[in-house]
Amino acid sequence: MPWRKSLLVRLLLTSIAIAVLSVGATAWLAVQTTTRAIQEERGQVLSDDTDILRQLSGYAATHADWGGVQSSVQALSRTMGRRVALTSEDGRTIADSATPGTALPARASATVDPLNTDTDTEPGAQLAGIDPRAVGPYLLPAAERAQVKALADKRLTCMRANMSDGSIRQLPSGRSVVIADGGEASVPSQCADGALSTPTRTEQKALDHLSSLTAPCLSLDGAKQRAASPPAGIGVDFIPGSTAAPEGPGRRLDGSRQTQTCVDDARRTQLDPYVAPRARLYLGALGQQSVGFDLSPANKAKIVGVAGVVLVVTIAITTVVAIRLVRPLRALTAAAQQPPQRHTHVAVTTKDETGHLAAAFNDLTTRRQQLEAQRKAMVSDIAHELRTPLTNIRGWLEVTRDGLLEPDPDLIASLHDEALLLQHIIDDLQDLAAADAGTLTLHREPVRADDLVAQTVSAHRTRAESSDIRLCTHTDPGLTLDADPVRMRQVLGNLTSNALRHTPAGGTITLTARQAGDLAVLTVEDTGSGIATDDLPHVFERFWRAEKSRSRRTGGSGLGLSIARQLVEAHEGTVTVDSEPGSGCVFTIELPRAHHTNRQTP
Repeated sequence: MPWRKSLLVRLLLTSIAIAVLSVGATAWLAVQTTTRAIQEERGQVLSDDTDILRQLSGYAATHADWGGVQSSVQALSRTMGRRVALTSEDGRTIADSATPGTALPARASATVDPLNTDTDTEPGAQLAGIDPRAVGPYLLPAAERAQVKALADKRLTCMRANMSDGSIRQLPSGRSVVIADGGEASVPSQCADGALSTPTRTEQKALDHLSSLTAPCLSLDGAKQRAASPPAGIGVDFIPGSTAAPEGPGRRLDGSRQTQTCVDDARRTQLDPYVAPRARLYLGALGQQSVGFDLSPANKAKIVGVAGVVLVVTIAITTVVAIRLVRPLRALTAAAQQPPQRHTHVAVTTKDETGHLAAAFNDLTTRRQQLEAQRKAMVSDIAHELRTPLTNIRGWLEVTRDGLLEPDPDLIASLHDEALLLQHIIDDLQDLAAADAGTLTLHREPVRADDLVAQTVSAHRTRAESSDIRLCTHTDPGLTLDADPVRMRQVLGNLTSNALRHTPAGGTITLTARQAGDLAVLTVEDTGSGIATDDLPHVFERFWRAEKSRSRRTGGSGLGLSIARQLVEAHEGTVTVDSEPGSGCVFTIELPRAHHTNRQTP
């Protein structure tokens, strides 16, 4: 066998291809997964770094210095899994989660300055970039907090009484504000009394200080003063964290960009003594720095080495498995090459597909052996069936030739009967051969069931009367078959002849034809001796007979039922038998009803 067609070689090549593809796919998946994991890790680190910056900015906004920040730095480091370090702008270490002496990262990650907060990383930061938690002199004492809270409760109660609603929020300074569900425009006029928007003593003092800080930069020369609108006063909307529009005389300053810059600088000057000084924030990984994905020559060599090992192991395992698979196949090949008469079986050593194949081969061998035995029996039966009439004809002819008997009409009639029996056997064998070869031709046409049954009964009436057997018929009116009329008369004739041979005198044979959906059902029922249950599967076999001597007594060839089955199956129908010993037999034929015009079926 050429090596290209060897199953072992093909299995090896297939396993190698699978191994190469699997190694390549695994490597690609590992690179993709690692890259995605690195990207996700970077995204998580960026989120954590932003949170660290936010918390440290809040600490700076609420403390005048960095004196107690070390504990906060350590807590952030443990929570986020990052190294956190703060230094002053001149490089002096303020706090560090790492052990003393550990070098800082190459560059700072951010600058912590609550008065110049990045509005992209600090939720709630005001437009000026000032952390809303930096309240400084605006921080209300407990008494004023309670006073403002009572005013907020009063307003909310008024709003709810006037079909409006909202909620109370407390600013970092301690001031309570009412947030209307529909915005400030939805606050009823009777509830907007201005009391809640009136600054407290502490707030008014801080606002007066802010006004004094803005006075120098808001002083314009005569021409500009006449051209510009006079700025409005500074009110509660300048309290850190406030976002609501004022109701009273205090309103946010309206004017040019120069005016806004003046106010922002004044606010930073006012809050500067209350917040911690600017600091640089350094962030890094805890412990040893992680190494990125590196396809260095050493790593490439490792990948190639692992791939080589995988290939070697795959080839070894495939070789072992292939040998186990090929061994029983070779045994099957050797058994199939043995001479047919030996009927060699193979040992079934496994329970997998190969074992099932071996078992199927053994079953095929057994069936072939049985078919061979049936063929030999069939040849013997044919020889026996032909020998009997030929022997009779030869014997009578020899007696006549020797002058021992005159060729009278009785002798000629006897020889004629034997010749007809021979012709009948030969015709039956010819029909079976045509059916086996697929050359049996049917001339199908619509056939009336009552005519078919009547013709069959007419052909066998004389024999039935001579045997004292009664023939009965029952047919559904208008029932039509799609069949070859000649062949179907042959089928019913064979079944009727079989019933006549096995029905004793005084018995009854009933032929019926009825409709069952799209099928026509024909039955031949007799009151004969019946067939044993064990013999029913063999009824339609060629030359089979339950009682060997009966056929010779009744003159049957042993082929009628087999021919009937072949003809019915050629009509795409079925024929079955049902019988109990002593109760007769019922042969049932099911055929398609007529739905189309004449045609020939090979």
